[in-house]
Amino acid sequence: MDILRDRTAAADGQADDINYSDIGARLNAYRMGRNISPEELAARLGISRAALYRVEKGDIRKIDTLTSIARVLGVSLPNLLGVGVEYVDNAVAFFERMRQIEEDSEQIIGLFGPVSYLLTSDDYDEMLQQVFQDLERDAGGANTETSQQIARLLDILRQRKQAYRRRRQLLVSLITSADFERFLQHGLVAGGAMPHALQRDRRAMACREARHITALLRKQPIGVQIGIVQQSTPAIGFQIFRQPNRSVLAISPFRLGEQPNVHVGVGLITSAPEALTLHEDIARTLWDKSLKGDDAADYLDGLIAQHCEATSGD
Repeated sequence: MDILRDRTAAADGQADDINYSDIGARLNAYRMGRNISPEELAARLGISRAALYRVEKGDIRKIDTLTSIARVLGVSLPNLLGVGVEYVDNAVAFFERMRQIEEDSEQIIGLFGPVSYLLTSDDYDEMLQQVFQDLERDAGGANTETSQQIARLLDILRQRKQAYRRRRQLLVSLITSADFERFLQHGLVAGGAMPHALQRDRRAMACREARHITALLRKQPIGVQIGIVQQSTPAIGFQIFRQPNRSVLAISPFRLGEQPNVHVGVGLITSAPEALTLHEDIARTLWDKSLKGDDAADYLDGLIAQHCEATSGD
């Protein structure tokens, strides 16, 4: 199967008209990322909650409204309009935008470690929650705003996984062998020192998740393609979303794998043809050279045997 089918057609089909529903979706994501409630934003704008609801649904009648919203949210008007490159400076807003874009996507191609989040098991969510709590503690302890943002982020991620399981879009996940091996060696950890017993538990959880991935490789569910990339790869993950009338590229500094990062970084989202073409070429090259099917499963089983046997013997 050609993982990058209809590239020219998709590029030619990019719409030039402003999509007001997209603007409303961005507004919603940025508001969530700033931890501002609908009631608070409406009050700061001097409009009713119902009027803000209509704006977030794409019913936008005045440019002055968007200008005021952009000012309150601390983003530029071009960013809110989605002109050129959309910059997202926090994980909540970025993953909410991923959820929104995935809703209209027919195919998703991703390079994220250790594997596309959409393919992970429900146990992985439990592991993420524990690590996010570690990150919160390492950052100086829990506070209401941080706890709310972590809860919101976990909810968004779960919504993405549930939506994928309902729709079952075509999904290509490129796995970097080096990222996968580090995942097995360390487990999902915040990065700081931790008790030996806890580290052992996290590594054991990583081993269980790794076996889930190899089971997918053996089973090869319809619409799922996984490739193990053994050569060097870009340091920052990216996803390409194929929609009926356009394609969207998302470049993410936020990580959900070994040593997750959900605090620092700027994500980029764009439909610029040049950016899409360059990343499509990277994805095609990596896919063509990757291990697939039973070969990929055998390779991962070898890493599991090497690192997970050592874990069970600690």
